[in-house]
Amino acid sequence: MNDDCLELTTYFGERQRSVSDVAGPAGPGGRFLAEAMLELYDRSEVATSVMLRGIAGFGPHHLLRTDESLSQSEDPPVAVAAVDTRAKISELIDEVVEMTQRGLVTIQRARLVGEEAGPFTVPKELKEAVKLTIYVGRQERVLGVPAHYAVCDLLHRQGLAGASVFLGVDGTAFGQRHRARFFSRNVDVPVMIIAVGTGEQVTRAVPELAGLLSRPLLTVDWVRVCKRDGTLLARPHPLPAVDEQGLMLWQKLTVYTSEATRYDGVPIHRALIRRLRQSKTASGATALRGIWGFHGDHAPHGDKLIQLSRRVPVTTIIVDTPERIARSFDIVDEVTGRDGLVTSEMVPALIEIDGAKRRGGTRLSQYRY
Repeated sequence: MNDDCLELTTYFGERQRSVSDVAGPAGPGGRFLAEAMLELYDRSEVATSVMLRGIAGFGPHHLLRTDESLSQSEDPPVAVAAVDTRAKISELIDEVVEMTQRGLVTIQRARLVGEEAGPFTVPKELKEAVKLTIYVGRQERVLGVPAHYAVCDLLHRQGLAGASVFLGVDGTAFGQRHRARFFSRNVDVPVMIIAVGTGEQVTRAVPELAGLLSRPLLTVDWVRVCKRDGTLLARPHPLPAVDEQGLMLWQKLTVYTSEATRYDGVPIHRALIRRLRQSKTASGATALRGIWGFHGDHAPHGDKLIQLSRRVPVTTIIVDTPERIARSFDIVDEVTGRDGLVTSEMVPALIEIDGAKRRGGTRLSQYRY
């Protein structure tokens, strides 16, 4: 396990162009930002990266993007995450920021487990609750079934609180790029599986995953479980605005629900996006729809051909200052009164980009709690 790694995640609209291409001779016909970013990760042979399309979201301007409306779905929110050693990601941060005309860039510490997964123990500071992220190929198979089915079955058997599977449309694995194309099996296009469990559960699961997958690639990190199945377990940690060096601290709320569970007559994630946007409590939020997963004791499941409502997982991500996260959590707490899993975690660096306007920075803050 390599403890000295970083996860670089960028949130923006899919039709946004790279700054260099907008300004260059190609003009509006230049590359999309996502394409430019994935080309950069490909050239740099980033260990793992994935591009995910969102289904709803808004940013600082509170412009709603949603697949409910044809006009509002033309520029869906996307998230592009990349994980590698601190040295490699640090070399890429400035270039990613400079090519982004409008969006949110977060930097988090990560622990990367690759093919040398062998004996594994979760570090002491991660014992309370752990976020486990596993990367597999879209058409990769294990024991005759899709790899993400086999992984979810293993995690469910180990008793983890839940897992959600997200279909990537582009990305890198072990430094090689794989993008989804029409008329292709897209075998190695990345699929991201995010699971939450205790340190003991993850310690047991990782060696099994290493034996199950031909080329395991996963990350582990600490989170706080705030709510589970409507039960409030803890609020997000009350962080200060800045650390001892004066660097800003940030927090992330992640809300795991199902598209079939509802609040006020609509799916929970849509109610949450609407409430956060109308109240202007949060600077932004992004909802991602999964294809498979489980929560609690329910067996892993996904879409079926004949059903009244979709039973796929949906994850809503909110990243903001600790003060805003505390206020946003009040809304999250209300909307997840009976269903869902809610986690919080510290984000040591964030930069919000709106043309020439910048908020935050890329230096990693230091704060122990």
